[in-house]
Amino acid sequence: MEQYFSATQKMEQEVMFPSLLRGVFPQEEGVAPDTKCHTDLYERYQLLKAIKPMVEKGLASVSDQSPSSADTDAALDEGADSNLEERLSHHVNGLQQVLTDLTKNTKALTRRYSQILEEINLSEDQSSS
Repeated sequence: MEQYFSATQKMEQEVMFPSLLRGVFPQEEGVAPDTKCHTDLYERYQLLKAIKPMVEKGLASVSDQSPSSADTDAALDEGADSNLEERLSHHVNGLQQVLTDLTKNTKALTRRYSQILEEINLSEDQSSS
């Protein structure tokens, strides 16, 4: 979780002009750009920014659904609590994978933004010479 928050904070500090990401598509290092991907880095940036508050506050604040006592009684009657540990483990593992993917996407976006700025600076240096 800390890595995700750190990567997101760095992205927000470095990406001063998100519009520079329009029309730039994600690419793996050493691999040709993926023409199947229809989401440019600007859209991905907007998505990562929109997800951040939900991760920070947790899903409980998004949907404040608490089970009723009837639901709780029914769950106990069915013996549903016998696999609570397994279910929790499954969801924690899923959450960990999602956070890892979000962190990778955030770091890749920030790295690509820095490359775009370097390209702009190089072209400005060459034109002023």
